[in-house]
Amino acid sequence: MQSNAETAPFWKKMLWAGYIMSTLPVLMLLFSGVMKLAKPAPVVEGFVRLGYPESLALGIGIVELACAVIYVIPRTSVLGAILLTGFLGGATATHVRIGEPFFMPIILGVLVWGGLFLRDERLRALLPLRR
Repeated sequence: MQSNAETAPFWKKMLWAGYIMSTLPVLMLLFSGVMKLAKPAPVVEGFVRLGYPESLALGIGIVELACAVIYVIPRTSVLGAILLTGFLGGATATHVRIGEPFFMPIILGVLVWGGLFLRDERLRALLPLRR
């Protein structure tokens, strides 16, 4: 049986991998949310193309930023992941509805949950992977 000293580097690497995996979708969501608040011309054009009124950009941007912040806080990260799953599910449905590629919101969702799984012991205990 391996001692804690032998397994510590593995857990440390897994934790760092989880932080890196979680950082990628958070940065993308923060950028996207801020752009929705600023409403530059490409964002307005995107809303029109997706079939949403421009007036929804502010609300959607606030929800996106709030979900990302809730996900970043360790005590509320599971709730944040659940909220982001719903948010990204809506984004996926929107892209499917208009016939655009829809893989990006799915990839972000996988990164959100994968990163959380690697960095949160509670989630690993709830969903153990078996060999």
